[in-house]
Amino acid sequence: MNVQKFISMKGKQPIVMITAYDAPFANIVHQAGVDAILVGDSVANNVLGYSDTLPATMEDMIRHTQAVRRGAPDSFIIADMPFLSYQCSMDEAVKNAGRFLKEAGANAVKLEGGSFYAPLVERLVKAGIPVMGHLGLTPQSVNVFGGYRVQGKDEKTAEYLLKEAKSLEKAGVFSIVLEMVVEETAKMITESLSIPTIGIGSGRYCDGQVLVLHDLLGLNPAFLPKFAKRYANLYQESLEAVQKYASDVRNRVFPSEENVFKVGG
Repeated sequence: MNVQKFISMKGKQPIVMITAYDAPFANIVHQAGVDAILVGDSVANNVLGYSDTLPATMEDMIRHTQAVRRGAPDSFIIADMPFLSYQCSMDEAVKNAGRFLKEAGANAVKLEGGSFYAPLVERLVKAGIPVMGHLGLTPQSVNVFGGYRVQGKDEKTAEYLLKEAKSLEKAGVFSIVLEMVVEETAKMITESLSIPTIGIGSGRYCDGQVLVLHDLLGLNPAFLPKFAKRYANLYQESLEAVQKYASDVRNRVFPSEENVFKVGG
């Protein structure tokens, strides 16, 4: 997979993307044959225990992107630029984006926001850094939105999102994530662009879909957004496995004869 192949899949084959954060899961995702792995700033709430994505730092994102690259050395990897890594100055943004490619082995970066960031997208692309856009519900702006709200519900906001998407396309993004956009608006945007859209909570007509692996695997029993689908219940399976281990230790069932070393053995 590369940027040009990614673009060429539009309208031909649905693109499969998964958000993952570490080497073991990245290896599983790669072996499953997904088209791309996103190392999301959602590592903050899914792995590091925060309530939202804002606390994720550049060092967090570099470290987790490196881990994903080690786990999936041949995968197409996109790294999220975390909050305040690109909003402060263009020079700092270029430097931070470059770190993902140079230090962490990412193939591209993703940043949230529309036309305001079009000049930055142009500069990054000219610097040789592929960029994926992100519109709709942008979690780094949760305090501006006043919560996690579905976007594009009326004609005015739908036209606004379309305008923003076209601005990003013109600036040079190779794809745009549409998050929590009503299906009708996401369909309109998808049909109006020559680059792929990747939906998360944006209906059936995007060029591809992305889900967070932790949601897909049921690792967080207290959280299942409407747009996600739980394909396994690893939280319950993991809980039962650890409970069994604790019971075996307390009842001296583990370690057993097959788990020990002996002189001459």
